[in-house]
Amino acid sequence: MTVPARYPVPAARYRVEEEVRRSRFLTTVGRAATREEAEVFIAAIRAEFPDATHNCWAFVAGPPGSTAVVGMSDDGEPHGTAGRPILETLLHSGVGEIAAVVTRWFGGVKLGKGGLGRAYAGAVAHALASMPRAERVERSRLRVVCDYPARDPLLRLAADVDAAVEAEEYGIHVTLVFAVPVPEVARFRDGVAALTAGGARVEDAGAPDSDGERAEERAEERLED
Repeated sequence: MTVPARYPVPAARYRVEEEVRRSRFLTTVGRAATREEAEVFIAAIRAEFPDATHNCWAFVAGPPGSTAVVGMSDDGEPHGTAGRPILETLLHSGVGEIAAVVTRWFGGVKLGKGGLGRAYAGAVAHALASMPRAERVERSRLRVVCDYPARDPLLRLAADVDAAVEAEEYGIHVTLVFAVPVPEVARFRDGVAALTAGGARVEDAGAPDSDGERAEERAEERLED
């Protein structure tokens, strides 16, 4: 599977609640870029609601629709009635790096296997419909060394290609470090060459970064009880 250069991810932890035939379903979704992050997320929700009848979950720790790193659990519900519907809903959501825990308190009315599957899938779909999203953008970090007159035109070029300025250093020359969206790297390099008549030096500045990671760090947890 080719990993897209950009895709939506949860912007923050998010929660919705609904009642289905007297059972209470509380769905919590959040970002999980790795299996370890998903496990931490799930453990936190389970610890928060130890009195629940079930804490069923699934996660997709990768791009939307990827099954390379996934997991699910029925947590005591009949086999295939909770974890699988949650996972299938996540896989078809168009959102990547996501985990969901559906916490259920049994209300005394049995839903049957079909009813349980629909209830768990519907609970996750309900959360996804209003969940705040960020965009994960794969970036390349490029260092540009140029003369002082080129600084402002390069900053305008960066804005045009949605490149973030990560560092600036001033000495004999100006050194700028940009985090450039991967699809825009060629355009950015061509722009630098054109603006400086080939006089600027462009170098790889290290590991790529992503907008989604920064967005999650800035976002506050949004919990809707």
